[in-house]
Amino acid sequence: MINSAGSNSMMASSSSTSGNNAQSPGLKTHFKTPEGRYKLHYDKTYPTGYTQYGQTQSQAKTFTQATLAHLKDKPMQAQSQSSFVGSSGVRSAAARLLGGGNGTKSLSFVGANGGSKSVSGMSTRIGSLGASSTNHYVGNSNFDGKGNYLVFNFGEDIFICDLNSRDKDPIKSLHFSSNPPVCHAFDPEAKDSHDLLIGLASGDVYLVSLRLQLQEIGKKLVGAQHYNKDGSVNSTRCTTIAWVPNSDGTFVVGHADGSFYVYDKSKDSSSDPSFPAIKDQTQFSVSHARNSKNPVARWHILQGSINSIAFSTDGAYIATVGRDGYLRVFDYRNEQLVCGGKGYYGALLCCAWSMDGKYILTGGEDDLVQVWSMEERKVVAWGEGHNSWVSGVSFDSYWSTPNSDGTGENIVYRFGSVGQDTQLLLWDLEMDEIVVPMRRPSGGSPTFSTGSQSAHWDTACPMGTLHPAPSMRDVPKLSPLVAHHVHTEPLSGLIFTHESVLTICREGHIKVWTRPGSGESSTSNSGSLLSTSLKEKQSISSKAVSSSFKQ
Repeated sequence: MINSAGSNSMMASSSSTSGNNAQSPGLKTHFKTPEGRYKLHYDKTYPTGYTQYGQTQSQAKTFTQATLAHLKDKPMQAQSQSSFVGSSGVRSAAARLLGGGNGTKSLSFVGANGGSKSVSGMSTRIGSLGASSTNHYVGNSNFDGKGNYLVFNFGEDIFICDLNSRDKDPIKSLHFSSNPPVCHAFDPEAKDSHDLLIGLASGDVYLVSLRLQLQEIGKKLVGAQHYNKDGSVNSTRCTTIAWVPNSDGTFVVGHADGSFYVYDKSKDSSSDPSFPAIKDQTQFSVSHARNSKNPVARWHILQGSINSIAFSTDGAYIATVGRDGYLRVFDYRNEQLVCGGKGYYGALLCCAWSMDGKYILTGGEDDLVQVWSMEERKVVAWGEGHNSWVSGVSFDSYWSTPNSDGTGENIVYRFGSVGQDTQLLLWDLEMDEIVVPMRRPSGGSPTFSTGSQSAHWDTACPMGTLHPAPSMRDVPKLSPLVAHHVHTEPLSGLIFTHESVLTICREGHIKVWTRPGSGESSTSNSGSLLSTSLKEKQSISSKAVSSSFKQ
């Protein structure tokens, strides 16, 4: 999922129904890769006839983000609910964890709950195989709700769709009057019912139970915890929000003033605004709360907006990108800058980690995708292929080289990017085959066959150093494997799942593309596939992250 709310604008309209039409003329319903065709399976969007409410000029500068969520069986204990996710990037951990519960095979997934309901005149289906019904479903605390859901924002609303259903329309909407939602995140390890975070343009943050919202009728939040109420701590807009992996309920919220705040949901939700004034807006600083209230800490990163935040899979490191065009990587637990550097032009808008913690992707206003190495602490490749700003990047942690058992020494990484040029690009990164540019002889031309390596590759960058952008001639260039126009409007993010890739348009439309070989017949082992995929990804991550870079 992408978080760069301060850098792009959504074209607000009084009403729109175009997203509910068939595939736009001129756009193909498939694209080819070496391993086969990706096919458009179905799409999701806001309800037909949906009308946006009035927004101020600043509030209108929001665009759609998407989060995937998987709800497991409701626990037997009263009011005790467990939750589990899948997501992007993003923003990002959710897509990697969702595994086999997505795409075409998920039509028979355990999320088929059957029931239906009507909310605010909208026929609502719950579960993959739920049939339409004219019966009204009234809030029911025994409602199970297990299954796969897609959460996205558009205008002043949060919409929740049944991911396993072909229905375009959402099954639930939550309305935020004159205060549009900007970002959201679902907790992969929530030990209580509160698992969904929602950040607003006002700076307010809500923490709710997704299952409880699905239980209740109406468009108002139910049982919400409210943080930074009325901007009591920070009155600038939320730009990005993320759960800290393996933290048992800690999350961070980025703001347009260049700071992010750390919250602990086990503590009082009332805010403590008693942080010291920031003396130098251009310098990194960390301040801790003086009492046990939230937020527990403030990290000031840069002068200007934080556009995206991404945690490594183990939660040890946090990457940020912002208005000043720098990637910064921090040791989250020790609150120290590890490394970072500048893009080639303008702001950086998005970032994402590889599952093994070895590489970070960034994209932004220079129309490029950059690959950063945690081992080298520098840019190791850059990709050219977009014709406009890159608004979303993500590693495809489910892809593997055809006919590969995954044990080879030379690992190939597949990743994707989307941009305001409406394109989805897929890339392959194979470090052992990248040709490292050589140092140019004085007065001579660049050479790739003789001489010593470019100075950019001589040594790993020192810890805690931010570097200017290297010369493009000193860094290997990547070309996209696939370039495909997937929407008619600019894109804001993408999410990889076990059997599909989701592309998100900033105008509130999401398309689901099934991978080659993903059949449309139902399978009986979808649940076990999800569990197996998750265990495999966690095993790979735990083995690789601890030794991914030099101290």
